[in-house]
Amino acid sequence: MLVTAKQLLQKAHREGYAVPAFNISNLETLQGIMEAASVLRSPVIIQTTESAIEYAGIEFLYAMVTAAAKEYSIKIALHFDHGKNLKLIKQCIDRGWTSVMFDGSSFPFEENIAKTKQVVAWAMAKGVSVEAELGAIKGKEDKIDIDARAALFTDPKQAVVFVKDTKIDSLAISIGTAHGPYKFDGKTVLDFKRLTHIKTLTRIPLVLHGASGIPTKIVDMLHNRCTQLHDCKRVSGAHGVSDSAIKKAITLGINKINIDSDLRLAFMAGMRNALLTKPEAYDPREILIDGRSLVASVVTQKIKLFGSVNKS
Repeated sequence: MLVTAKQLLQKAHREGYAVPAFNISNLETLQGIMEAASVLRSPVIIQTTESAIEYAGIEFLYAMVTAAAKEYSIKIALHFDHGKNLKLIKQCIDRGWTSVMFDGSSFPFEENIAKTKQVVAWAMAKGVSVEAELGAIKGKEDKIDIDARAALFTDPKQAVVFVKDTKIDSLAISIGTAHGPYKFDGKTVLDFKRLTHIKTLTRIPLVLHGASGIPTKIVDMLHNRCTQLHDCKRVSGAHGVSDSAIKKAITLGINKINIDSDLRLAFMAGMRNALLTKPEAYDPREILIDGRSLVASVVTQKIKLFGSVNKS
């Protein structure tokens, strides 16, 4: 069933868990997500970015997700993630996305408010929910490229004004996470005090971007026989957000958690392993299915970690 992100997040906000939000750009990743989520009866937010739309096409992505919504009896929101292009955001709203994000974090505060309000006006007319971002999250992924010097933690007092003026449904905040696989040098360090303050002041669903864990098991799969294949540099030295930090963030008010890098790594590791273990295979399906299976395994782990089992 296709629903708005607002419906999913308000329930998570009341009951104290997080809804998993997974980025897709192809069929197999979506299938892996849906297979795992349906078994665990978890709601999911399926996210598309500007670059995903450029790659797969807006009509193909819409068709795939709406087909999944009919095929599976769990609640799904179709979300446009990190929208900066207002024209494309409007196009997604009109086409049938049930949720959109406007990322004005790189703009001055007042300009971010003004542009966000425009998106909210478009969305409200169509019954679509809106997420916005305050504070710039460092890292590089898709068309996001914020270096550490430009990163800016969310100001709790600004967050109150921002939420009140824009009337958004959820707020993405910056508390130390990062986009891409290189988030920390080692130990996860997040500003939980800031998170608590923002939640207390805003009292709306909060979103954590850049929250992939970069599992060691999957990284090890990517490095299997890498000296022979000359690809040992792939995500070498990558560190993600620890499970313990994710659990604590949820207890303090995070209700939506974005996962992209972990799915990319899982899909790549599955396909790479298939190529290594099935040297006779020439049918792409024999290779892609291993990627899909590993994506499903990662999704299962995230759903259990986020506490969204049987919440659909």
